[in-house]
Amino acid sequence: MAKATKYLLSMGELKRKDNSLVFKNEMGNNYIPIEHIREIYCLNEISINTKVLNLLSTYGVVLHFFNYFGNYVGTYYPREQLVSGKLTIMQVKAYEERRLDIAKAIINGIADNMHFVLYHYYKHGKSEVKLFLDWLRNEVPSYLQKELNIKQILFIEGDMWRKFYHSFQHFLPVEFLVNKRVKRPPDNPMNALISFGNSVLYSKTISQIYRTHLNQTISYLHEPGERRFSLSLDLSEVFKPIIVYRTIFENVNNKKLQVEKHFDKNLNYALLNDAGRKIFIQSIEERFDSVIEHPKLKRKVSLETAIRLDAYKLIKCVVEGEEFKPFSIRESI
Repeated sequence: MAKATKYLLSMGELKRKDNSLVFKNEMGNNYIPIEHIREIYCLNEISINTKVLNLLSTYGVVLHFFNYFGNYVGTYYPREQLVSGKLTIMQVKAYEERRLDIAKAIINGIADNMHFVLYHYYKHGKSEVKLFLDWLRNEVPSYLQKELNIKQILFIEGDMWRKFYHSFQHFLPVEFLVNKRVKRPPDNPMNALISFGNSVLYSKTISQIYRTHLNQTISYLHEPGERRFSLSLDLSEVFKPIIVYRTIFENVNNKKLQVEKHFDKNLNYALLNDAGRKIFIQSIEERFDSVIEHPKLKRKVSLETAIRLDAYKLIKCVVEGEEFKPFSIRESI
């Protein structure tokens, strides 16, 4: 039986009951069989004691914490069971010698998956996005063939996302348009969805990397940070268009999420309410569970598993010198 993700949306207390968990809130006790759980998301104020943490460590369950605005704030990370000093040394060596190549590969991966997502709207009559699609397909790869430093590579990434946000006007309702990306806190419904979706994806990526020997603090596109798992930022980037944004576009265009119904009007509709979070969580979990045909393995895997497989590809890159080519949804359909 595949292990699942558990979301705790309300205030309450997470307690240990024998060799399992129970979440107690105003509705009563909700029993959680820990052997079936891979990770837990705390999206409200949750009380936890050391007995719970000991049990989570025993079963290797990762615990993610989010703030009031749905932004990721931290993770309780059980003692790493897959530790490799040799791999960490090789990650550092790859950072020194091949950082730019790996960073460029990630940017190419983002562009490819971004193109796939927007091409759907072009096929359905939104010809206005063609200029951006051509830019993604032709000019971005051309830029990346040049000798660039990391700042120039990051500038290309920033330009891609700016153009991507600008394209929303052609296929989203006006109430969900975004003039600029505002994160902490979000300032409108779309920024709220993006922040929450990116935080969920980032946390999922942390959980997947935890199941490999990779060191989470050594990254290539993003600067290695002292207070964050920056490798998770790297590996999650290429999945944003196909997981976070496809989930957003589907819910918005099908009116599953509506500004008046699913956002807190007391905060200028810049925060999902409880009903909105439940809808979005269900949708993005279905997206993580969706199955694709893996081009190399020649078998079906979930998009969530594809994140871990990208981590394995990075290991082959730093250990065996193979070219790192991130996941492409186009090659899996």
